[in-house]
Amino acid sequence: MDLKRNQITLAQLMADPKAKAVLQRRFGPYLKHPMAKAAGSLTLAQLMEMGAVYLPQKTIQETVRELSAL
Repeated sequence: MDLKRNQITLAQLMADPKAKAVLQRRFGPYLKHPMAKAAGSLTLAQLMEMGAVYLPQKTIQETVRELSAL
């Protein structure tokens, strides 16, 4: 999948069934939060930066690699 140099948005990722499955498997509880819809316009780069506060860097890197491989 072309992540557009991490400028792809969460909404664009969620619109792709395979990418959505990856994100739901890894971050299901976060995606159910009411703020997740509001985060749709955030880019992957922004989400990675914000997620680094809560998630191990390894988890973020593995997720990006998995999305890139789609």
